[in-house]
Amino acid sequence: MTDRINPPTCSIPKEPDYSGVTIVELHPDPVPADYQQAMQVANAEAEKRLGEYMLLSWYDRDRDFESPQHASECHVNTAVPGYVDYGLYHGAKLKIDIEDGRFVFFYLPIDM
Repeated sequence: MTDRINPPTCSIPKEPDYSGVTIVELHPDPVPADYQQAMQVANAEAEKRLGEYMLLSWYDRDRDFESPQHASECHVNTAVPGYVDYGLYHGAKLKIDIEDGRFVFFYLPIDM
């Protein structure tokens, strides 16, 4: 039975919670020609900041491609893309954003 005075409401989509995540925005010169070049830049930055690392998820806006593949299918009507959600909920500690979201990478440090 629905309460007519206090009807159920839908929650408003929230922005991702980046607490505990270092966010690095890069604008390399020269600009990466493609995903492979952007990944080289991002991996070098991750190694500098984390030492050993694992790449958890990423997004390539040029090709509208993400990893893990199809992660955003479950996030169609949400404010958080699937690759972001996956990275954050799998322990990412570093987000590298190249060219204002053109390429985005989430990394986890590997403690040895």
